[in-house]
Amino acid sequence: MSWSACAFVPPSRVRERSRTEKRVAAVRELTPGSTRDRTRYSRHRDRRENRMTAIAAGQHNGLVTVQNILLSGVVGSTAYGLAREGSDVDRLGLFAAPTETLLGLRSPKESHVTTAPDRTLHEAAKWCRLALGGNPTVMELVWLPDELYEVRTALGDELIGIRGSFLSSQRVRDAYLGYATQQFRKLESRGGDHRTAKHARHLKRLCHQGLQLYTTGRLAVRVEDPDEYHRFGDAVAADPGAARSLLAHYETAFAETRSALPDRPDEGPAEAWLRRVRAEFYDTAA
Repeated sequence: MSWSACAFVPPSRVRERSRTEKRVAAVRELTPGSTRDRTRYSRHRDRRENRMTAIAAGQHNGLVTVQNILLSGVVGSTAYGLAREGSDVDRLGLFAAPTETLLGLRSPKESHVTTAPDRTLHEAAKWCRLALGGNPTVMELVWLPDELYEVRTALGDELIGIRGSFLSSQRVRDAYLGYATQQFRKLESRGGDHRTAKHARHLKRLCHQGLQLYTTGRLAVRVEDPDEYHRFGDAVAADPGAARSLLAHYETAFAETRSALPDRPDEGPAEAWLRRVRAEFYDTAA
C-alpha cells in the first residue's frame, strides 16, 4: 500500500479523539444500570450539584467575584448582638481554590478582603491553619446561629460538624487573651476617644467567650446581655483603667480553671476534609 493511499491523522486529532473516548467511557460507566451503577451515578451528580452551588454563590457575592465559596455568614457586632444604628455589617467566609491552581510554581491568593462591602474570604487551607491556631475571628464562622449564614454548602456543613477538632486548651487561651490584650492596648493608646468604648466591648467579649470555649468546648457567638457590654464600654471610655481590672480577672480565671479542651487539636478531621475539598474541585477533564 502506498503512503498516498493512507489518510493522515494529525497528532492533535489523535489526542482529541483519545480524550473524547475517555469522556464517553466515563459517562457510560456512570450511566445508571445496576444498583451499584446508580449509586455511583448519584454520587457523581451530587458532587456536581455541590460544585455548582458553590460556584453560583461566588458569582453573586459583592464587587470581587470569588468562586467556590463553601461557607459564609454575617459576623462581628451584628453576630454578637452589639450592633447599633450605623454599625458596619461584617462578613466572613471561606472558599476553595481550584485544585489545579495549587500545583504550579505560584500559589493562588489565599485571602480576599474588601471594605465596600466589609468582607473577608480565606482559602480553605488558610482558614484551617488559622482555626487550628485558635484564631477567634475565623473560629466564630463555624459557631454562628443558623440565620446568619448566607452561603452554606454541603462541604461547609461538614466543616461545622468537625469544629470541635480544631480546639485545644493552650491555643484557645493564648489566642483569646492575646486578642483581648491587643484591644486593651488600643484603648489605652486612644485615651478615651470615641473608639475606646468599642475596644472595651470587644475586650470584654473576647475574655468571656474565650473562657467559655476553654471551659465548655462550645462557643456562643451572641452575647447574653448586650446592654451590659455597652455599659462597660461607656465606663471604660470615662476611665480606661476599668479595663485593666477586667483583663486581670480573666487572666486569673484562665489560670485557675480546668479546661474541657485537649492539649492539642486533632488535625486528622481537618486534613481529611481538605482532601475532600481538593477532590471536589479537581477538574479531571482539564
